[in-house]
Order: sequence, then structure tokens, then C-alpha cells
Amino acid sequence: MQYFKPEAPYFVGDCMPFFHDGTFHLYWLVDENHHQAKGGLGGHQWAHASTHDLIDWVHHPLAIACTEEWEGSICTGSTFYRDGTYYGYYATRMPDRTEKLSLAVSTDGITFAKTLPNPFAVPGAGYRPQHYRDPFVFVDETTGEFNMLVTAAIQDYPLYGLGGCLLRLTSRDLKKWDVAEPFLIPGSQPGHGSIPECPDYFKWHDWYYLVFGLDGVAHYRMSRQPHGPWLRPPVDTFDGSTLAAVMKTAAFTGDRRLGVAFLNARKDNKDDGPRIYAGNAVFREIFQHADGTLGTKFPAEMIPAHGDPLALSFAPLTSGATGDGSCVQIDALEGLEAGMITGVPRNAHITVTVTPQAPTAAIGLWLRGSGALASGYQLRCLPYERRVTLNQQVLTCVDGLDQPFQLDIILKDDIIDVCVDQRRCVIDRCPELSGNCLFLCVENGAVNFADLRIFPLA
Repeated sequence: MQYFKPEAPYFVGDCMPFFHDGTFHLYWLVDENHHQAKGGLGGHQWAHASTHDLIDWVHHPLAIACTEEWEGSICTGSTFYRDGTYYGYYATRMPDRTEKLSLAVSTDGITFAKTLPNPFAVPGAGYRPQHYRDPFVFVDETTGEFNMLVTAAIQDYPLYGLGGCLLRLTSRDLKKWDVAEPFLIPGSQPGHGSIPECPDYFKWHDWYYLVFGLDGVAHYRMSRQPHGPWLRPPVDTFDGSTLAAVMKTAAFTGDRRLGVAFLNARKDNKDDGPRIYAGNAVFREIFQHADGTLGTKFPAEMIPAHGDPLALSFAPLTSGATGDGSCVQIDALEGLEAGMITGVPRNAHITVTVTPQAPTAAIGLWLRGSGALASGYQLRCLPYERRVTLNQQVLTCVDGLDQPFQLDIILKDDIIDVCVDQRRCVIDRCPELSGNCLFLCVENGAVNFADLRIFPLA
């Protein structure tokens, strides 16, 4: 399921993971031709796959489908389990593009039946009818009260364009819901990006977490209390800006937590083509630092299967590069020095330990390269700036790039996915270049690339 996409013209849209009784469920919006179904309303429906071990997956029939002409789209929501019943809360996009809340229930988490009235809730006075979606339900363990977070927009907010909020609703029976108050008003990125979408909420050890999207990027807040106040950590995002529709999370066996999002397609399948809705599913393992902040890495079970490491030759491009196919030393005190490894498969898993000597300005790996550093997708680690860049994506506030660190790289079709030192991830869709060279580059410094291994994907 890592990087999964159904057969064209279908794609993976918003992902809604859920874990119960040892089974990890992935509900996701099956998309047709990038939001073009039903006259642009989306026509989305809940698809479903499940697993016990993240390796063997079962694909089920549609969990919640469009069954009425007036259902423009079965939109994003969440699943909640209580007393033998699975509650599938979702938003229905109407033909006039207003959004209303709906509910379907199930006894097995596979076959759902819509309840009446359908929809059961509409935006109340003071909230815009075009924004009422992404319901997420949780129980307040201190009161036993059920809470629902809903993407909403305050009609007359005092600051222009900043009225987007996560509205809190409450219930005692999971059916009748009363509006309480805004749970969070992020107050950033005026315009469409100010509306927090696809909320996710969970408690992990002694911290409560609130996850939401702004302009497609997953952000999170943390608190010692179930309802805040919500602290913004120094790095409040999971990946770069490419993983759209926000990453939603679910628990997994062994006190683990997994995040799932989708990687947008690119229009016309071009490197510089604008990103369009829906694409491939992407999984991340979420982990918790000692201070409560969160990081991401590849789920070990979901790294694509591969063969034995290849024995590939190394060739220096400049005099400062020496080594072989598994260990390379580059000295570039006054400029840029580089070497290359050829014969790298298009689909490959690359691992390497990078040891820079201070001071080193930039460390580069050019992927799918060709010529003598003529082209390639650049993965650059910048110790001075504490940044990692992959093609058009950027990770900021990356500490430890002046110390030994590991890079874990997946090349899969038009996807390049990178995990930096088992703590930060960055991904991009790179459809055009297809060279078979891996360039290793250093600017103003010295770096040892050790234990370099290149595995062909099965």
C-alpha cells in the first residue's frame, strides 16, 4: 500500500486511517480524473483496505458510496467505534456546493448503511454554508462527552480572511449534536489557506495532539490538557508541502502511530506542472520525541521489496573525489567536487551514512542524473542553513546535518521519497528525468559517504 494508486482513471484522495481490535483500516476517497466527476463536485466515495501487519492487505468493496443523485460527493470524515458499532461520519457536498454532515453505521467496519435524516446537520447561523466538512469524533475521557471537530468558517470574523476554524460540536448519543464553540482558530495564511481542514485528534502518553491542514499542509499542535491551550512546536509540520489533503493518523499495534496522506499528481505529468488533486497513498511512521514533539520516518514493514545490493562502479568527476561503489570521500575546501555511480536502476532503494567534516556548506546527491552533472533531481543537505531540499521541496530547522546522519531514499516510478536520519521525511513527484547516474557532490567542505548501498526494487 505504500505509494498505492488504483488503475487509471482513478486515484487516491483524502485518507482516513482507523485502528481497532488489531486491525488497521485505511478508508480513502476514490477519485476519478482529479476531482472532475459529477461536474467538478468530485463524486468521491469511501474506498477501504485493511491489514493486521502492514504487509498483507485486503481490499474491500466501497464502504460508503454515492447512492443518491443529489450527493455530489461523499467527502472526508472519520470512523469512530463504540459498543459494537462503527460510526462513519462524513460530509456530503451538495449540487449547490454547500456542505452538510452525514452518518453511516456498520457492525463490521466493512459494510455501512446510511442513517436518517441524511444529512443530519447543516451549518448554523454565523457560519458559511460552503465550509462544513471533515467531521472527526472523539470522546472526552474526563467527562464522557462525545466531541466532533468540523472544518468551518466564521461568517463575520473581525480579521479579514482569517475566520477559518475547527468548530466543536458535542453529543451524548453520537446522533444528536449541539454546536459548542470554535476549538481552534489558527489565524494564519489569509484566504483559502486560513481554513483548517481534515482535523485529527489523539492522546499519546502525556500529550494531546491536534492535527489539521492549512492549504494542504499538515500542521499539529500539542497540549497537556484535552482542550488546550494548544502549543505550536518549532517545527509544526510533518513533511514538506507536497503531501496534500493533510496527513491523518491512527494508532497501530505496539504503541505505534501511522500517518497517511496522498501525493498529488502533476498536470501533464511534467516536473513543473501544477499539482492537481489526488494521486498515490503515502504512509509515515509517527514517533514522539522526549519533549513531546513529533517526527516521521518510513514504516519499516512498508519499504518496497528489493533485491540484493548492486555492485556498481564509482568514477571521480573531479580530483577531490575518491573511493569505490560503497565508500566515497570528497574534499572540496574551496569549491565544488563531485563523483558519480552509474547503472542505478530507475526503481531503487538507496541507503548511505553521511559524515561531514566541519565546516561543510552543502552536501548533494543528484538522483536519476545524466552527463557529467548535466541533469538530475537534487537532494541537498545544507548544514549552515539547517535545511534539506529535494527538487522543489524544502525541510527547514533540520538539526544535526553537521554530524553523521543517514539518508534513506526510495526511487519508485515518478516518486522520490527521502527519510533524513530516521526523523524527517520529504517527498516529491519527479516524472521527467530518467538518467541512471547517482552524483555525489560537496561544496566548501569534506564529506565521507559510507555504507552506500543501492538495491533494485522487486
